[in-house]
Amino acid sequence: MTTDPRRLAVLLAVHRAGGVLAAADVLRVTPSAVSQQIARLEAEEGVAVLDRGPRGATLTAAGRVLADAAERIEGELVEARKALAALGGELAGRVTVAGFQTALRAVVAPALASLAEHHPGVDLVVEERDATDALRRLREGDADVVLIERDEDADAHTPRGQRDVVLLEEPWRLVLPPQVAVPTQLSDLAGATWLESEPGTAAARALARVAAQVGTLTTRHVYYDFDVALALVAAGQGIGMLPALALQGELPDGVTVATVPGLGSRRLVARHRATRHEPRPTVAAVVDELLASASALDLA
Repeated sequence: MTTDPRRLAVLLAVHRAGGVLAAADVLRVTPSAVSQQIARLEAEEGVAVLDRGPRGATLTAAGRVLADAAERIEGELVEARKALAALGGELAGRVTVAGFQTALRAVVAPALASLAEHHPGVDLVVEERDATDALRRLREGDADVVLIERDEDADAHTPRGQRDVVLLEEPWRLVLPPQVAVPTQLSDLAGATWLESEPGTAAARALARVAAQVGTLTTRHVYYDFDVALALVAAGQGIGMLPALALQGELPDGVTVATVPGLGSRRLVARHRATRHEPRPTVAAVVDELLASASALDLA
């Protein structure tokens, strides 16, 4: 009996999701339908493909063989779709986007579905990198688009042979620990303790602008990751100054977000090569999708 590749796809979904229920959510079918497909696959092949336990389902040795086959079939179908797109004159090729956590989470991830719909032949690869590494990869040709942050007061110089596209401008916010009252102006926070951002970051430059208005700030701790800053604020260690994108999810208990005049804004910038042959049409298409994704954000 010929193996039905559709059942192999169901097995692969169970393996990746870690169980029948999770796979049903991914495939948008009922758990019963998933279980039926797995049962039929086992009957057709004459082997057990899953070990079912209290923590989910894992592949048996036979299941791993079939799941590997399913992955190869999936890969072949992806390549075939790209080839068909190229034959039809559609955009096709790999584009690598490198950037930092908040930009990838809030702008790039939401753009993936739209890109796949509008340009199915474009293979977008996402890399989380620090700015130095990401810019190096852009110079060396290993990345096509790099997402960088820039405080509103920062030097907007762009290296020759590269171009910057501003995806969005977002406000800085004050993140206050439970014991700090909400201010109406920056001077209300004179004498307060602040969290210090790693030197060279947009947050560090923004905090320096605040210090120029309030006076020398008392700082404690140094953070790079915004989630770390939120945890420190929640622990009562000081006031944080974070961009709006970093505050899109659920906040720790007791933390208050406030805004006052003088905080300024942060720009999210997409940088790509700009030469006689760059950006390629695929890269331009990705940048357009990122612009659309950023414009859909509600940062009020």
